[in-house]
Amino acid sequence: MEKGSEPLFLTIGRILAPWGIKGEVKVQILTDFLDSFATQNQVYLNGHPLTIERSRHLGKHLIIKLATIDDIESAEKLRGYDIEIPLSQAHTLPEGEYYPLQLIGLKVQTEAGEPLGEVADIWLRESNDIYVVRGQRGEILVPAIEDVVKSIDLENGIMVIEVMNGLLR
Repeated sequence: MEKGSEPLFLTIGRILAPWGIKGEVKVQILTDFLDSFATQNQVYLNGHPLTIERSRHLGKHLIIKLATIDDIESAEKLRGYDIEIPLSQAHTLPEGEYYPLQLIGLKVQTEAGEPLGEVADIWLRESNDIYVVRGQRGEILVPAIEDVVKSIDLENGIMVIEVMNGLLR
């Protein structure tokens, strides 16, 4: 989806399986902001809005009941679906932090202005994330660290990096 054409959605959970026989589902949590699963919040599954009727913790997962999903058969059809919210409703992150979907598609250039390609993927790692940049030079793996990523301009869609030794082949 092209930035600016439609609302961008942020994945906050993934439906793992039905839970019980009354339409509840077990959800893998993919956000730090659990209030996104609060009662009466609207979420989206495959672009369709649904309201959360209730939610509760079950270990490291959530059990949620969505409006209009009232039996195990309906819940089973949702297995594997991502639960999303519009990016406009997402929590504001601290300065210098971004949701991955905000970075996908950014044009990447060196500090000298040489275009390197676009951010095509992000590998989430414990030590630091890695931006996968694809362009005329092929695939470049850019570590998401301050020494390399010098600026991110979401408004203009540009990421500027300092090319460290060995980064470009």
